[in-house]
Amino acid sequence: MAAAPKRQSRYSRVLIKVSGEALMGDQAYGIDVTTVDRIARELSQIVALGVQLCVVVGGGNIYRGLSGAAAGMDRVTGDYMGMLATVMNGLALQNALEKSGITAQVLSAIPMPSVCEPFVAARARHHLDKGRLLIFTAGTGNPFFTTDTTAALRAAEMQCDALVKGTQVDGVYSADPKKDASAKRFDSLSYQDVLAKNLKVMDGAAIALARDNDIPIIVCSILDDGNLAKVLGGEGRCTTIENQGSG
Repeated sequence: MAAAPKRQSRYSRVLIKVSGEALMGDQAYGIDVTTVDRIARELSQIVALGVQLCVVVGGGNIYRGLSGAAAGMDRVTGDYMGMLATVMNGLALQNALEKSGITAQVLSAIPMPSVCEPFVAARARHHLDKGRLLIFTAGTGNPFFTTDTTAALRAAEMQCDALVKGTQVDGVYSADPKKDASAKRFDSLSYQDVLAKNLKVMDGAAIALARDNDIPIIVCSILDDGNLAKVLGGEGRCTTIENQGSG
């Protein structure tokens, strides 16, 4: 019997947004080591396709600045606390990746040289060219910006071919499919569709950055084993958001 053809990625350089909540597993908060190890294996499958890979990690499993502000904390202070939480998550993911044999570099938008390397775009691209997986932490280094916006910004700076947002569902729906059984899943959307329909994919600044830099956004499940690699190979279920007429 002939061997199955080796899967190939449609993209050569990709940024994946991983939420902090994705690292919790079944816990109410914090970092679940088993879950982080599983996500590291998912990422290593993508690297095995020959993809140059970047990751932006959130911090919502540890602290969410906007929630803190709603509870009475100063928004700027809360946002900085959230940025520091992403560094902890990035270090945990780096450790798991290196156990999987992947060389990973954590870069922080807030300089903390005792812990990780500060983010410099040219230096980061050099790491990619050397075959290192990059983990971007501390958001943009500024309050009032989400890690979704960070993901779109870093994807543009790294000249990525696509931005993947890993979620708990297999694409973008017209409503929350966990609450509305009639919710429709979209195979493809334009950036304008997302903004006009107010679909809760990423915040408006992130959508605009991706649109202006012509970076497709791919929304898919991060929960199913092997799904990220399947999606990048054109096989998995997902929703692709891109400019009208893009290929």
